[in-house]
Amino acid sequence: MNLNLTGVHMDITPAIRAYVVAKLSRVTRHFDHVIDVNVVMSVEKLRQKIEANVHVRGREIHVEAIEPDLYAAIDALVDKLDRQVLKYKEKTAAHRTDRDTVERSLLPSEPGTADADKTVQ
Repeated sequence: MNLNLTGVHMDITPAIRAYVVAKLSRVTRHFDHVIDVNVVMSVEKLRQKIEANVHVRGREIHVEAIEPDLYAAIDALVDKLDRQVLKYKEKTAAHRTDRDTVERSLLPSEPGTADADKTVQ
């Protein structure tokens, strides 16, 4: 996973970077197909705004959180991101199982079982 942290009107300290990396590890723990994560942190008077763009295989997920406290904004962002990534994971897993059941139903039955089902009178 490639991580880009950008600060707008603020400096990214090592403590903030470590906190973001620790929190984003939760997302990669649930879904390991994350390719890139771009996080933009900005300060506007009393608002801390954090945006994240997560590139997973076949999709781009965008999440945004605005809070008065920076660490609360990071927590809110990771919660939203985790929910969206799990939703995407479930959707792809459901799509995969639907495809498998269709393939199984299209397969011809085994020749030995077709004769066993017939009753002889």
